[in-house]
Amino acid sequence: MRQQRLPVVSLPPFELTVARHAATVLRVCRALVGPDDADDAWSETFLSALRAYPTLPADANLEAWLVTIAHRRCVDLLRARTRRAVPVGTPPERAAPEAAGDLDLRAALAALPDKQRVVVALHYLGGLPYREVAEVVGGSVDAARRAAADGVSALRRRYRREA
Repeated sequence: MRQQRLPVVSLPPFELTVARHAATVLRVCRALVGPDDADDAWSETFLSALRAYPTLPADANLEAWLVTIAHRRCVDLLRARTRRAVPVGTPPERAAPEAAGDLDLRAALAALPDKQRVVVALHYLGGLPYREVAEVVGGSVDAARRAAADGVSALRRRYRREA
């Protein structure tokens, strides 16, 4: 009786991984830290991923792995932001009025509580299943679903109010 050999599974080249998942990682970064720091978080994500890529199991879910790294880099940036002074020029006399009826998704996401914002970003923008979202944020799958539902509900209420 002959033994069958299983095909050897290997990871794709890192450049291909970046090309496939760059947009998803950037969406998550923008949702979590805003447009000003998103590029830095994106870069830090892929630098961290590059360092760890050779040790990654061949059957790893690359997208989930990258979104998890992005989440951690964003948390690092948010913590660093609170520890440093941000210089500003002369403040304007008045804030510029927003166009009536415009929904600014970034502002709406930023208004959500932290856990809801992270769960909505990871699940809806990052494409992670609730099981993996729960692993990233800590807690149960049901709690992740509840936070996502509450976050989406708050976004819908805000949209109706602004429309």
